[in-house]
Amino acid sequence: MDYQHHLDKVAISAQSHRLVQRLLEENPQLQELLERSATLQQFLEGIHGMAMAHLASHPPALAWYRGGGSDVELFRALRWTDYAAIRILDYLEHGGKEYVDLNLRGENAVTHPFKVLWLACERRRGGGTPPFFVDMLNLFRQFNGKMERPAIDRATVESWMDRHPSGLDPEVVKLRERNRRRIIDIITDRLDRGLASDSRYKFDAGLSRAEKREHVSHWWNQSLFHLRFAVRSPELLNEMLDDSLAPETMAVLFAARDAGIPFFVNPYYLSLLNVEEPEFAAGADLAIRDYVLYSEKLVEEFGNIVAWEKEDAVRPGKPNAAGWLLPPYHNVHRRYPEVAILIPDSTGRACGGLCASCQRMYDFQNGYLNFDLDKLKVKRTWKEKLRDLMAYFENDSQLRDILITGGDALMSSDRTLEKLLDAIYQMAIRKQEANKARPDGAKYAEMVRVRLGTRLPIYLPMRITPSLQRILAEFREKAVKVGIQQFVIQTHFESAMEVTPEAKLAIRRLNSAGWIVTNQLVFTASASRRGHAAKLRKVLNDVGVLPYYTFTVKGYMENHHSFAPNARSVQEAMEEKVVGKVPAELHDALRALPIHAEQLVGNIQSIRERIGAPFLATDRNVLNLPGVGKSLTFRVIGVTRYGRRILLFDHDATRRHSPIIHKMGKVVIIEPKSIGEYLDQLATMGEDPAEYEGLWGFSLGQTEPRAPIYEYPPYAFETTEEFTNLQLSD
Repeated sequence: MDYQHHLDKVAISAQSHRLVQRLLEENPQLQELLERSATLQQFLEGIHGMAMAHLASHPPALAWYRGGGSDVELFRALRWTDYAAIRILDYLEHGGKEYVDLNLRGENAVTHPFKVLWLACERRRGGGTPPFFVDMLNLFRQFNGKMERPAIDRATVESWMDRHPSGLDPEVVKLRERNRRRIIDIITDRLDRGLASDSRYKFDAGLSRAEKREHVSHWWNQSLFHLRFAVRSPELLNEMLDDSLAPETMAVLFAARDAGIPFFVNPYYLSLLNVEEPEFAAGADLAIRDYVLYSEKLVEEFGNIVAWEKEDAVRPGKPNAAGWLLPPYHNVHRRYPEVAILIPDSTGRACGGLCASCQRMYDFQNGYLNFDLDKLKVKRTWKEKLRDLMAYFENDSQLRDILITGGDALMSSDRTLEKLLDAIYQMAIRKQEANKARPDGAKYAEMVRVRLGTRLPIYLPMRITPSLQRILAEFREKAVKVGIQQFVIQTHFESAMEVTPEAKLAIRRLNSAGWIVTNQLVFTASASRRGHAAKLRKVLNDVGVLPYYTFTVKGYMENHHSFAPNARSVQEAMEEKVVGKVPAELHDALRALPIHAEQLVGNIQSIRERIGAPFLATDRNVLNLPGVGKSLTFRVIGVTRYGRRILLFDHDATRRHSPIIHKMGKVVIIEPKSIGEYLDQLATMGEDPAEYEGLWGFSLGQTEPRAPIYEYPPYAFETTEEFTNLQLSD
C-alpha cells in the first residue's frame, strides 16, 4: 500500500480533534460547507469559491494572484486577509502534489491540506498532527479577520532591543574577565601537569605559579595561542566551562564525537559563554552557545547530510548548476556574473572555530574540511595554481568582484595574504590593459571590488594586528590607482554579545586601513528572538560595521534546531528592521560611506541622527537558494501533515543572474520545522509566543532591494553583454 495512502487512514489524536472542533466553531461557514458537501471534490470547490469571492472584493489582490505574484506595487497593496485567501488558493492548486523532501532523506512529501482537513472532519482520519491543525486554525483566523496583524512602533522595537545586552556593556565585560581568568588558570594547570604541550608555548624551568600564569595571560593576546589551544573534545569543553554543561548536553557531544563531527573552539570564544547567569545576562549568550554546542538532529543526520549548494558540485570540464565553467581545481565557486569566490590553498581553508550550523558541514562529513592546520600550509604548487586562477578572472567578460573566503580568508598568514592581494592587483592591471584594445561596448568588466570573508573579528579578534592593518592599507593605496574602488571585509557577527572591546579594536583597525566592514547575520532560532537582530544592527553601527545580509539558516534536518521559519524573517524585516529604513533622499550619503572608511563610525552616526533611527537597515533578509542566487520572494503553496510549510521561491528580480535561471524555473523549499515547533522552542528560551502574533500569516515574501552602498560603481565605458565561461545545456 502506498505510504501516503496509508496516512489517509491514520486516526488523528484527541488533541488534533479538539483543534478541528475549534476551527469549525470559529468558522461557521466552513461547518456549513462541510455539511452540504457530499464529496471531497464538492468541499474543495466550495473552499475555492470562498477564497475567490474574497479576492474579487479587492481587485489589486485578484490582479496580483492572477498575474503570478510578480508585480511589486500590487504586492504592497495586499491586505492581511488577502494573504490568507491567496494561500488557500495556492493550497488548492498544489493539492496532491509530491515533492522530494531532503529533510526526510529524500522521501516524498505530499501536500493536500484540505483533504487532510476533510478526512479529519468526516472520519477523524487523515494523519494530520497538532502542528498541522494549529497552522490551519490560524490560516482561517487570518482569513476571517480574527487574527490581525499588530501595529509595531519604534518604541516597541526599542523595548525589545533593550532586552539584549551587548559585549561592550560594563557588566558583561566584567563577566568575561572572570571567564578569561578561569580559562587561563585551566590552561596554566594543563601545561604545568603535562596534559597540554606546545613547542612555542611552554614554561621555562623554575617559574613560580604566578609567573606561569602571567606568561599565559600574555600569550592570550596572540591569535596563534588560541589556535594551538583550541578545544577539541567534549571533556575539555566542559572543563573550560567550569563543568557547567548538563548531562544531556554532554551525551549529545559524546555522540557527536562518535559520529565523527570535529570540535574546534578557541579559548577566547569560549570566554564569551556564561557559566554563571546574573539576571542582566539571562539567556544573553544563547545565540553564541548554539554555535558551539551541537544538537541531537545534527548528530542523527551526520553521515546523511546533503549538500545545499548545488553549484558547488562541479565535474571537471562541466558547467556548475549556474552554468559557469570553472578552473580545473576546487578553488573557485560562482553563482553570479559579476562575482566569484576564491578559496586559497592555505590555512584559509580552515576557520577559527566550527559553527554548529555551518553550511559546510557536508564537507566536514565527507572529510573535505578539517582543522589540521599544519597540513593546510601553503605548498609550492600554489604559486602556479594561483597564476591560473587569476587568469580566469582576467579573461572573464563579466567578473568585477572577487571574494576571498574559505574557511576564513584571515586564517591565512600575513605573507600568504599579501601575496594573494598582490596577485589580484597585478591581475586587475592586466585586465585594464587588455581593455585598451577593445572598443566601447566590447570591453570586459574591470575589477572594482575586493572582499575578504572572515569571522575572525568575532572568533579571534587578536588576529587583526597592526601588521595586517598595514598590509590591507598598502594594498588599498595602490589598488585605487588601478580602478579598484571598494574594499570590503565581510564578517559574521551573530549576536551583540560578540561585540567585545577586542572586536571593537579589530574593527577600528580594519576601518583605519580604508576597508569597510559588513555583516552577514545567520538568522538562527536564538538570533530570531524579538529585538535580537535589531540590537545587533545598532551595536554594529556603533563600532563601524554595516549590516549586509540576514540569512535564513541553510540546510535540511541537520539544522532543525537552528532553523527559524522564513515567515519569521519576513516578519522581522517588516516589523523590526523597518525602523532603520533609510529614505531615498539619503541614498547618496549611503553610497559615500565606503569612500571614507576611516570615518565610518561618525558618518554612520550622522545618518542615524538625520533619520532619527537606532540603526541603519542596510541589510537584506534572504535565503540562499539551493539552486542559484538569494531570494525572499516566495509564497507558501503547501503544508505537510506535520505542519512543515512548503514554499515556492522565485529568483531575486533586483539583481543580475546567470541566464540559466530562465531555464531553471522556481525553487521548492520544504522547511524542517513547523511554526508551532518554532514558537514552542522560543518559549523554552523565555520568549512569550504572544509577542509573535501574526507570524502565522506571513505566507508571502518579496525580496528587498539592495542598499545603494552595495551597488557596483559605474564604468566610464560600455561593457560587453557577452558571457564568457558560460555553458548552457539545451
